[in-house]
Amino acid sequence: MYRIAFVMEQALGHVTHTQNLQHNVPCDPEVEPQWLLIPFDVRGAAARVPIYRSNWTVRAGWRARRSLAGLARRTPPDGLFIHTQVPAVLAADWVRRYPTVVSLDATPLQYDQLGEFYRHERGPEWLERLKFWLNRNIFHAADHLVTWAVWTKESLVAGYGVPAEKVTVIPPGVNPRQWARPTSRAMREGEPVRILFVGGDLARKGGHLLLESFRTLKETRFLGKNLVSVELHLVTRTPVEPEPGLYVYDDIVPNDPRLAQLYHQADIFALPTFGDCLPMVLSEAGAAGLPVVSTRVAGIPEIVADGESGFLVPPHDGQALTEALTRLVEDADLRLRMGRRAVEIINERFDAEKNADRLLALVKATIDRARET
Repeated sequence: MYRIAFVMEQALGHVTHTQNLQHNVPCDPEVEPQWLLIPFDVRGAAARVPIYRSNWTVRAGWRARRSLAGLARRTPPDGLFIHTQVPAVLAADWVRRYPTVVSLDATPLQYDQLGEFYRHERGPEWLERLKFWLNRNIFHAADHLVTWAVWTKESLVAGYGVPAEKVTVIPPGVNPRQWARPTSRAMREGEPVRILFVGGDLARKGGHLLLESFRTLKETRFLGKNLVSVELHLVTRTPVEPEPGLYVYDDIVPNDPRLAQLYHQADIFALPTFGDCLPMVLSEAGAAGLPVVSTRVAGIPEIVADGESGFLVPPHDGQALTEALTRLVEDADLRLRMGRRAVEIINERFDAEKNADRLLALVKATIDRARET
């Protein structure tokens, strides 16, 4: 048996990643999981504590240390799986105490590059040097590292001097059966073409640019006729003014059954994001058989095959976005063909059940090596 403590950051898409692991990990009879969820929010008296209230690294590190200390007193684990590196940065002594695999979607250096889209700013130079040292220290202290994308692995090797053999790429993925359409997609004569967007932060995810493209599409005479109408369905927490053909859903949470229904009713998935690492919604859309229009940002080209399962356009390029959407709106055969390819890619590389098995095999092997010494 392997008693594994899963220390999981609970911010943004990491909540969905945690939920998928909580669904798949118990399927392994050799693993006894211990879930230590590290919340992002700060409330009550803690919200008045300087630094703690404003610095996520400090807050996550403190919460991880307290959780691990309590767990060690009750039922010590055999090993740790920590996602992301943020809760681990101030817990290097715990990482050295137990066989540990640290997982991450992006390195701090990459996060700095995307910082403007996450309202993240670099600090004073002395603080940036300290941050770099702390992160490099945890990357080297961990027994093994897991990244969501090759893009992230390359940053660990080039930016932090981590040996390539110490890093394994295992994407988070989705449970394809949860998102797969119950019936095959088919062409629907006389019905509007439905474009779906899913993103809590409308601005960062390129939602405003998509709205502009949608308004252009509504005025377009497709194929020389006015026979094709277009709808845009937005799943977002950002308030949006109503307009004809626009549908907004502001109360849908990760893994909500209503979200799967929206994927099944849609014809195209659009996420023209300005700043992202590897958005999990792209896996959900692909599993649902949707062609995707997204941007060449971070690890996205590893999940959307440009020209095969969708189109990748430069971020901030409204004309390229409109042209890609126009091609898919006009060509139902192309939509169906790309959607089938999207399903193949998700089943091959982004199946959360298969990837959870790979992840657990890696953590168990790490524990086995420690037991042998």
